[in-house]
Amino acid sequence: MSKRNSQAAKSAARERLRAERERQAKKDKARRQMIVAASVVGILAVAGGVGYAVVQANKPGHWESAKDAKLVKPANTSGKNGTTVVLGKDSAKKTLQLFEDSRCPACAQFEQTLGETMKKDIDAGKYKVQYIGATFIDGGAGGEGSKNALSALGAALNVGEDAFLEYKTALYSTKNHPEESDDKFADDKYLIKVANQVPDLKNNKSFQKAVEKGTYDRWALEMSAKYDDSGVEGTPALKMDGKKIETPQSPEQYNAALDKALKG
Repeated sequence: MSKRNSQAAKSAARERLRAERERQAKKDKARRQMIVAASVVGILAVAGGVGYAVVQANKPGHWESAKDAKLVKPANTSGKNGTTVVLGKDSAKKTLQLFEDSRCPACAQFEQTLGETMKKDIDAGKYKVQYIGATFIDGGAGGEGSKNALSALGAALNVGEDAFLEYKTALYSTKNHPEESDDKFADDKYLIKVANQVPDLKNNKSFQKAVEKGTYDRWALEMSAKYDDSGVEGTPALKMDGKKIETPQSPEQYNAALDKALKG
């Protein structure tokens, strides 16, 4: 091979090597750009996710939002914000105030023992009953079952007084009432399941829609506020003519306490 050919070959080899290095450099640069772009997208995605999580965390919860929802008063109510719920005959001269929290185990025991006696007195016109619903157990035990059940009771009251009383009895029954720590009443499906045991509420689409939509959620909060302003501490509690009646433990004690209150 001549010196000229040898030099040409070496020059061609160097050119091929230079071209290969440039191609490799371009590939490396493109790969780095892709990595950087992917990293930026990942960072933005993480930042977006964190931002979304922060926004979601700072959004008010359902019951916080319900404070500003439109107030819908159930039928069979009166007074400010529809929180006066009086059950019984207009001819009854005196009114017994009954304070209850739907999750309260002592209220369940009271209803199971004395609910039927109270219902007979109401039907007989012996006195009227003013119901005041509380939700303090949600705060103490955690959850939202007291508020949700109170809203569902509002939906039952909108159907009728009998539906309200029978539904309240069903919620407090040994069959349906959960442990205080079990927030079962927070589940709309469970509240509707219990309601299907009440003739006027069974498969009642209007009632079910009100429970699922939370039609009376704002009303439940207003009713709860009424309890908070009542000065009563704990449930169940009874008052007549502004005087507290010690919670009786048996039908006999109940009748004696109410007879005394009616005379007072």
